[in-house]
Amino acid sequence: MKRIGILTGGGDAPGLNAVIRAVVKRAVGQLGWTVMGCEDSFNGLLDQLRVRELTLASASGLLQRGGTILGTTNRGDPFHFRRGGEKAARDRGGELARNTRELGLEGLIVVGGEGTQKMGYRLMQEHGVRVVGVPKTIDNDLDSTDLTFGFMSAVACATDALDRLHTTAEAHDRVMILEVMGRDAGWIALYAGLAGGADGIAIPEIPYDPDVFCDKIRERGREGKTFTLLAVAEGALPTDCAPLDSSGTVKAGGAGVQLANELAKRIDAEIRVTVLGHLQRGGSPIAFDRILATRFGVKAVDLIEAGRWGEMVCLQGTHVEGIPMTDAIGRPRLVHPDNELLAVARATGVTFGDRRGVPAR
Repeated sequence: MKRIGILTGGGDAPGLNAVIRAVVKRAVGQLGWTVMGCEDSFNGLLDQLRVRELTLASASGLLQRGGTILGTTNRGDPFHFRRGGEKAARDRGGELARNTRELGLEGLIVVGGEGTQKMGYRLMQEHGVRVVGVPKTIDNDLDSTDLTFGFMSAVACATDALDRLHTTAEAHDRVMILEVMGRDAGWIALYAGLAGGADGIAIPEIPYDPDVFCDKIRERGREGKTFTLLAVAEGALPTDCAPLDSSGTVKAGGAGVQLANELAKRIDAEIRVTVLGHLQRGGSPIAFDRILATRFGVKAVDLIEAGRWGEMVCLQGTHVEGIPMTDAIGRPRLVHPDNELLAVARATGVTFGDRRGVPAR
């Protein structure tokens, strides 16, 4: 009988509880294993251990439940651990590995994004903690998997917001800007923009020219359409804006207001900005994400049963597979300039704020 642990790290996403449920039902219910849940990511394996056994009863009712019963944190790096008030970070990877062994855990299922997967892989490489990864990123920007659970739920939320903004924009003859998540990758803005009928989409991968969006607004006015919808990823930037700050990280947030200010300098229009924010993370997962998360959870247990430690679950086409974790970390999944969805959007009249396909003036 195996004894394994599971933890959830990074930002929350709809479907995390569905993964936990699937792991418990497969490992405990069918294989007779013991599954221990580690609270607040890797932090639950440090200091006062916060680890509890997950039973079939504790997994009941989790399929449709948002959030994560184990808790999560963006400050769960055991290799750069800092308590509140501490100035210097400490490497506590060895301590975490010892605690894992003392708990009798044969290994961990690590559910999280690129950062969490890197931590898990490093624990395995440097301290011998066996790990299987389950990808989780609401932005859908983790390489080597076609989709991550939670993404489609976020798209559904953003699409619903665009539907609602459409009616009020039309009623008041306004330019409505919806800012959605997507610091490095514009997948949510692209999918929701297409599904919600946005007239323009701004994503990090395509620096935009505000004049192009203004031209789109004027063009619609000439056609008798007195309102415009724009979907903007939080990491979208105009072409004349430096993409990096002094710390070398992409500036995020405020993208909707930034675009609104640029438009206000150029056109006479009533402009409103809605920042969807964490509404995209909250609530129940849609059916697609419930199914995908369940498939990921079952596959993670199957990889362990087969002794395939050091692999990450992924969706490739219609199949759930296991791939080496090294194939998934270090390479973000961005919207490629030749992506078919970009071509489809342009073919239906959507502008991305660039001059591609725009006749020279």
